[in-house]
Amino acid sequence: MPLEDGDPARRRGQRVNGEVSGTPWLGVTGSSPLPGTPAPDGSGTEVMAEGWEPGPAPGDGDGTTKGPPRRAGQHEEALMSELSELVQKVVKSSSWWERHGVDVSILTCSFLLLPAGFLCLRSAQAIPFLVGVLILGVVHHTLTVKGSHLASHNALTESKSWGKVWAIFFIEICSAFTAEQGTYNHVKIHHGYTNIIGLGDSSTWKVPFLNRYVYMFIAPLAVPIITPLVALDLLRNVEWKAALRTLCCMFLGLYCHYWLLLHISGFQSPWSTLLCMLLTRSLLAHPYIHVNIFQHIGLPMFAADRKPKRIHLMSLGVLNLPRNALLDWSFGHSLISCHVEHHLFPSLSDNMCLKIKPVVSQYLKQKKLPYNEDTYTSRLRIFLQRYEELMVHAPPITELVGIQ
Repeated sequence: MPLEDGDPARRRGQRVNGEVSGTPWLGVTGSSPLPGTPAPDGSGTEVMAEGWEPGPAPGDGDGTTKGPPRRAGQHEEALMSELSELVQKVVKSSSWWERHGVDVSILTCSFLLLPAGFLCLRSAQAIPFLVGVLILGVVHHTLTVKGSHLASHNALTESKSWGKVWAIFFIEICSAFTAEQGTYNHVKIHHGYTNIIGLGDSSTWKVPFLNRYVYMFIAPLAVPIITPLVALDLLRNVEWKAALRTLCCMFLGLYCHYWLLLHISGFQSPWSTLLCMLLTRSLLAHPYIHVNIFQHIGLPMFAADRKPKRIHLMSLGVLNLPRNALLDWSFGHSLISCHVEHHLFPSLSDNMCLKIKPVVSQYLKQKKLPYNEDTYTSRLRIFLQRYEELMVHAPPITELVGIQ
């Protein structure tokens, strides 16, 4: 599927914001049913382990090939290994502050801003009140999006035990979601099978019965309501101890927000308090939904038994957006301008993804591999124009040719 338009001339390589992929690919071959494929073991904690590739899918036979395809596969694995070595050098030369400290400081600053936000909401004047809404909205998304995302990849600390604690805090208490299912769906499915039809193809973000304008501009306001409801449904898939812990953490997070608005911000009624909770929790819901669909949907999709190796899969199926001060702070670099780097090396923190970005982009371009970039407004325009194709109909399977 071409990224921007249906011009056949562009099927030989995707040009996004001036970048041209050197990997030729052909268009639609039709969709096929996807066998049930077991989830991988998730991302490793070492950079060099991020070149891991899921095992052969059902239908692959013994997963062995002969002749040129095998040599091509070995070459692709060598490319990923070479890139991993370059990135590992950058990581080893970086201090703790660069690896974890910068992002921990951003999350800490967000916590310290909470009292100011709640106190501003006490004002009867419009400007201080709106400043309070802005502060609480930005802090909420920083903790729930950036914090939860980093915690799910254990990128906040090098300790697995503390990583589990932070995952429960950011995902369950702050985000009102379940840590086990959130981590499994994101790390093991989305990252393990990025843009694989029926697994990591971002289809969970599609709501086909909504029209384009409702989905893009109205539905995001319901995210704070939908999120805990989805979490409750997913609790059926976890053991009862984890489910009970999740329920307690979700209640604690929601009730603390409610109590602080009543007793610190001075709201007089439950309904006005709940309305303010909805307002602050949905403040950046629009870019949250947009970013999640812009960076994968509309890019090449593959069948589990006909997918490229990791370095091609991530360079073809992931897109970077430009840097944006507000979204960089609230969502993190790995979800905005360094999404390609994040999918190649998911255990790295936001700041480290930003630091390795020149290395990764230069390497992919030197090897004539895709490095997809586009602007937020361009992607928004594309999705409004091609909503039926991208968000309603099943994505076509991309056939890759000529990968050496």
